[in-house]
Amino acid sequence: MTPTVIGLMMFAGMLAMMALRVPIAAAMFIPGALGYWALTNDMALLNQIKGAPVARLTVYDLSVIPLFLLMGQFATQGGLSRDLFKAAAAFVGHIRGGLAMAAILAAAAFGAVCGSSVATSATITQVAYPEMKANGYHGRLSTAALACGGTLGILIPPSVPLVVYAILTEQNVAKLFAAAFIPGLIAMTGYLIVIAIVCRLRPELAKPSAPLAWSARWAALLNIWPIVLIFLVVFGGIYGGLFSPTEGAAVGTVGTFLAGVMRRELDRAGIVRSFMGTAETSAMVFMIFLGADMMNAALALTQMPAALAQWVSHLPVSPLLIVAGVLAMYVVLGCVMDELSMLLLTIPVIFPAVMGLPLMGLEAEPKAIWFGILVLMTVGIGLVAPPVGLNVYVVNGIARDVSMNETYKGVFPFLASDVLRLVALLVFPSISLGLVTLLFKP
Repeated sequence: MTPTVIGLMMFAGMLAMMALRVPIAAAMFIPGALGYWALTNDMALLNQIKGAPVARLTVYDLSVIPLFLLMGQFATQGGLSRDLFKAAAAFVGHIRGGLAMAAILAAAAFGAVCGSSVATSATITQVAYPEMKANGYHGRLSTAALACGGTLGILIPPSVPLVVYAILTEQNVAKLFAAAFIPGLIAMTGYLIVIAIVCRLRPELAKPSAPLAWSARWAALLNIWPIVLIFLVVFGGIYGGLFSPTEGAAVGTVGTFLAGVMRRELDRAGIVRSFMGTAETSAMVFMIFLGADMMNAALALTQMPAALAQWVSHLPVSPLLIVAGVLAMYVVLGCVMDELSMLLLTIPVIFPAVMGLPLMGLEAEPKAIWFGILVLMTVGIGLVAPPVGLNVYVVNGIARDVSMNETYKGVFPFLASDVLRLVALLVFPSISLGLVTLLFKP
């Protein structure tokens, strides 16, 4: 049996196990281990299983993932998400669709201290959906805005998928965060525009609320000073050279913890829930790492990644069209896989192929950063696109009175905004790279 056939059988086995709802880490590890054994021998497989987990889980840069997750947990348990929504609603809630816009703004602000799309969706939905429902908002608009707004949890730095991409491709995390900032703001603005257009065309979907007095607005704004301060300290420190992204995550985690305690929102039970939630999510992430490492080690032995890179580099089509095809593949994969699984499985295979393409005269590092942002944006689309948008399931798990079908109907205008943004980022790399060039001048 040739190595290529073994590699294809590994992929088929992985997809079959996923279809049987086997956990994604096991669905990658088991076919990978069997393929590795078929390509080598018993002792080689045992050595791989013995050494690979130690090599992976002792990487210092990985510690940034549980730190950012813990920061998001403290923000959730400390009531900061509630205050973010109230502050946004105080200023825009009185216009038609304003509460949906407030949910988008709150999700973007919460994403600045969270790094997880699912956590952002769940947290903001718990706070915002009851308010929108009480004010007569249609379930279609409410749940769609909350699901799509949740993607800002990874589009606005810090972003766990970007950290994973940086580790896999050996890129600078701080530069990737800087590159994601403007596209993330564009995503937020695009969602706000979509809500405004939808509410203008279908005014029955959202009723305007009574405006608050300016004193109440400023009071609501004053309540979010801890998040503003934490954001400024963390990212100001990172880009000011005071500390690394990992150290910045630690500083932000401590700051969020102190903010929750000082506000008397974060009690002992909340602290326990924060650590338990972080431990569960971190364990899931690291298990996926190990499964993907096993699969990718076996694929490396088949020489399929190298063959793919060579084949792609000789395709008689525009390199930009090839990248567009890769992004379309990520949208399809998003129907069956979560964002981290997609990155861990595909980046070691796809990245060398993309780096071998002549793309707009970009050097290696700018090309890698630009491609990382494109992948991140595409992963965000997969989180809300039918038939299995993870964020949609999370939001509908909370807003049980709204059918999944209604939510997906509401998602399509937001997906149009996503596609337009992705095309702009693909055609104009400077949108992603401009801030990187400004902050990291040689």
